[in-house]
Amino acid sequence: MDLREYLRTFRRNWTLIVAVTLAGLLAGGTYSILTKPTYTAETQLFVAIQSSGSVQELQQGNTFSQARVQSYVKTVSSPVVLQPAIDSLGLAVSPQDLAARIKATTDPNTVLITISVQDSSAVQAAATAQAVADSLIKAVDTLEKPKTGGTSPVSLSVITPATAPTSPSAPNTKINLLLGLLVGLAVGAGVSLLRSTLDTRIRGEADVRRVTDAPLLGGISFDPAATRKPLLTQTATQSPRAESFRQLRTNLQFANVTGHAKSVLVTSSLPGEGKSTTATNLAIALAQAGNSVCLIDADLRRPMVHDYLGLDRNAGLTTALVGTAHVNDLLQPWGEDDLHVLTSGQIPPNPSELLGSEDMARLIAGLEGAFDSIVIDAPPLLPVTDAAVLSRHVGGAVLVIGSQKISQQDLEKSLSALDLVGANLLGVVLNRLPIKGPDAYSYSYYSNEQVSEAPSSRREASATSRVRSTPEVSQGETTTTYRSPSKFPLGHN
Repeated sequence: MDLREYLRTFRRNWTLIVAVTLAGLLAGGTYSILTKPTYTAETQLFVAIQSSGSVQELQQGNTFSQARVQSYVKTVSSPVVLQPAIDSLGLAVSPQDLAARIKATTDPNTVLITISVQDSSAVQAAATAQAVADSLIKAVDTLEKPKTGGTSPVSLSVITPATAPTSPSAPNTKINLLLGLLVGLAVGAGVSLLRSTLDTRIRGEADVRRVTDAPLLGGISFDPAATRKPLLTQTATQSPRAESFRQLRTNLQFANVTGHAKSVLVTSSLPGEGKSTTATNLAIALAQAGNSVCLIDADLRRPMVHDYLGLDRNAGLTTALVGTAHVNDLLQPWGEDDLHVLTSGQIPPNPSELLGSEDMARLIAGLEGAFDSIVIDAPPLLPVTDAAVLSRHVGGAVLVIGSQKISQQDLEKSLSALDLVGANLLGVVLNRLPIKGPDAYSYSYYSNEQVSEAPSSRREASATSRVRSTPEVSQGETTTTYRSPSKFPLGHN
């Protein structure tokens, strides 16, 4: 993973990172509140050598004192020093227990000894520190006294008496909060990276690029209102959803720059990725651009196009394939543009055989001669083989990928299925993308094409609104007002 992928991962999981960071901050604050305060009192002693005061003796005494200071520091925690302090204060602890709360230190090249004592009581900490210092003075005087008699050459004196501290030394609330914040941030980042590693769902273009280099024809943002108003003509002309389908149409024309793929199959890996709405809206967008378009509902297991467009599906593709009626009599016009729809017809028991038959190939070839573009809504690739079989009869295929709907493994299987039958994959479409965030797919400018199409799009939206609001009338018109057979010289029955 490079830096951009790390940043994308953190942006995807920013709520998790913030939550864990706040939890760490809360843990640090809770620890500070629940921890019993501890006070630290200090006293400082000066080590000197008793001499006549000549320069040479002073130098020797200073060297001697520095050499002995380290020994005195070690002596502080010994029972020789601590037991007299315990007895003088009347403490009910052992020298070992008291030694755990005492710390003696010295600075290099000095003859100063600092004694620190920790206690839950500030007064007790100061009293203990002073008692230990007094006991150390007596112990050193005894230890350094010559065996032949006389006074000790070493003298310890208190230069900083112990005083009761006004504030506790622990817990340090600021440090605990900072540590909690840093630990929470680190844990949150680690969990987000682990989650990203284990989660193989397709979320955006970066995830698609890990699987395939196929052209990205477009990205369609998730719109909660699309479940009620799925059609392009039911959205505002300048809305991101409407623009995304126009961009898909334009990119598809560039992907098919040779013009050989007049028929385009739209499929997905699994159900629920939005292939039917994508195929329907792509056909509408192509018709809005002035093309004659035929939309075929070839999902003979779960047809949806007729529901979106308010058409009759009792007679359609399967009717033409079994030879019950001529395809010219089955095409249903829709809207004000040159868009005709061939619904699925009755659901057959053998969809794969029908879609892979020579009759289906001749039907598509005949429609390619009559229309500028053919858009075919096909079943998903992984559950059934219908789309893979049908892709051999069309000029190109478009794979719709539902964001957070499929895994990278499913996408690999779908691409392998198309590659196995030699399908011409024109590109992929990312659907259900978030509106904001690292995986969003948006447009930063308006093209001249969009401006010129606005009036036409408004007329189409108005016409569609009238059709959808009066389905009985629309149904009658679409079932009786077909193109005449003479306009479509199709040889298939």
